[in-house]
Amino acid sequence: MSSVTGQLTTQDGWPVAGGTLTAVDAGGVQRARGASGTDGRFVLDELPVGPYTMIVAAPGHEPLARTVAVGAGPTTALGVLQLAREGLAVLPAPGTWVIDPVHSSIRATALHIGMSRIHGRLRRFSGQLQVADPLENSSVEVLIDPTAVDTDDDMRDQHLRSPDFLDVLRYAEIRYKSDGLRRVDPTHWVVEGVLTLKDVSAPVPLQVEYRGTGPDPTGVVRAGFGATAEVSRDDFAITWNHSVLAGVLTVGRTLRIDIDIQAVHT
Repeated sequence: MSSVTGQLTTQDGWPVAGGTLTAVDAGGVQRARGASGTDGRFVLDELPVGPYTMIVAAPGHEPLARTVAVGAGPTTALGVLQLAREGLAVLPAPGTWVIDPVHSSIRATALHIGMSRIHGRLRRFSGQLQVADPLENSSVEVLIDPTAVDTDDDMRDQHLRSPDFLDVLRYAEIRYKSDGLRRVDPTHWVVEGVLTLKDVSAPVPLQVEYRGTGPDPTGVVRAGFGATAEVSRDDFAITWNHSVLAGVLTVGRTLRIDIDIQAVHT
């Protein structure tokens, strides 16, 4: 006989208490059952040697099945079992989803003098997703206020608002509008879209991760997304730079954009 041990956690590492674990043998017979404690840890005792399927269920999380070969030793360690939040596999309902800027963010990262990275945020933006059936016909549109650029340095932020970069006195908004959506797998999509910056438009695809749909504590239904993109400054005629050394520029030509979005179903 052997004991099977392990721990249940969320995908970001928090322990999951009260999860139920059931060990089913190769013949489909339940051989042991237990629950995770407040630290997420569990122990299933007195399992004979052989193969088993561990079925895990926990409130608010997607069920999980894991195969395990129980050996002759006193303990068989399963390690950490990460449970996905319930709703991850449920696609957003068709209709209008409005971006909640309080629980969303748009961040930009640029290489500085070839050796470190400068991070900034665009703190004011709005937008909505039109979810269609089929999902591939959905669309997204976002408006960004360039005056709200914030890199935690007032002098640098003033320079970014100047004609050298965003030229906010002449160009009052940045716009992103999709023109296509392509499925990679159930949780990853590519949004084909056009970014308009300083009245120059260029294609910028977004690599999107769908993070699920579900109610918040007040019962409002929300959907979560993460996205990344790379934007070339040259595509938008933002060419200001200084050469520190031969081939080493003060500001890198390519920006990495990281986006986290919560949208509310209206």
